[in-house]
Amino acid sequence: MSYRVSRERFEELAEMALETLPEEFRKYFTNITIIIEDHPGEQDTKRLNVKKDFLLGLFSGVPYHRKGGFFEIPYPLPDKIILFQKNIENICSDENELIEQIRKTLIHEVGHYFGLSERELGRYGV
Repeated sequence: MSYRVSRERFEELAEMALETLPEEFRKYFTNITIIIEDHPGEQDTKRLNVKKDFLLGLFSGVPYHRKGGFFEIPYPLPDKIILFQKNIENICSDENELIEQIRKTLIHEVGHYFGLSERELGRYGV
């Protein structure tokens, strides 16, 4: 069932998926970097108590609701979303599925940026 592509192609598909996000989500990607890695690291899987093959993406940064007010110093480093290419490819059987899964993973991780829990995200089908 795995559908494999090169890193370059995966990056292109991630760009395509990002462009399909509703504007209400896309506008928050101004200070969020998208990084692509093959698999999550051991530190992340232990911290999240999840198996390495099951983690598709990860938000790393300061959730929107925890960012400071007007007089606070802005966070200089961008928040980031990491997409785990091999794990996403493992559950897709063609390029269309791959784009859709990347899209769902991006929405899921943006949800974490807004502080939504896994349960709340489930209500959105991601």
